[in-house]
Amino acid sequence: MSAFNLLHLVTKSQPVALRACGLPSGSCRDKKDCKVVFSQEELRKRLTPLQYHVTQEKGTESAFEGEYTHHKAQGIYKCVVCGTPLFKSETKFDSNSGWPSFYDVISPNAITFTDDFSYGMHRIETSCSQCGAHLGHIFDDGPRPTGKRYCTNSASLSFKPVDKNNAGEGSGNTHPAQTGKAEL
Repeated sequence: MSAFNLLHLVTKSQPVALRACGLPSGSCRDKKDCKVVFSQEELRKRLTPLQYHVTQEKGTESAFEGEYTHHKAQGIYKCVVCGTPLFKSETKFDSNSGWPSFYDVISPNAITFTDDFSYGMHRIETSCSQCGAHLGHIFDDGPRPTGKRYCTNSASLSFKPVDKNNAGEGSGNTHPAQTGKAEL
């Protein structure tokens, strides 16, 4: 499939805000359109080395090793950097890709899409629209109803489980992607 056709399929189903390619993820920290700003020093203190590498340097965790790859609890997956809700557990599916996969986002405004031409191929990078943290990539091989697969690094996510006493609202307990580091 050509790059144009792939981009057309992505933009056809939902609004897309593309950023300039080649900027480090999280680079919106230096732009006026970034809603949440953190210093590199603060992020290095608060995130694990893997979380920092994935979210700030467009890294990728090893396949099948992420905390949320086989996670099945009910709740909300949030950006590990700023806490923005990204995915509901109901949209998570087993793609056998080695990374957590979702077929839809909580809100069309939660994620920003950017052309990614790294490694000699064209993909669409997904980033948190609030802080610019790199999440992963989106592909057109997901299940119905969207046909999308948001292939996401566990290291870019935190999880807020459903509070069974509050009719579907999340509890105050969260679990950072790696132990020993706190999240927002």
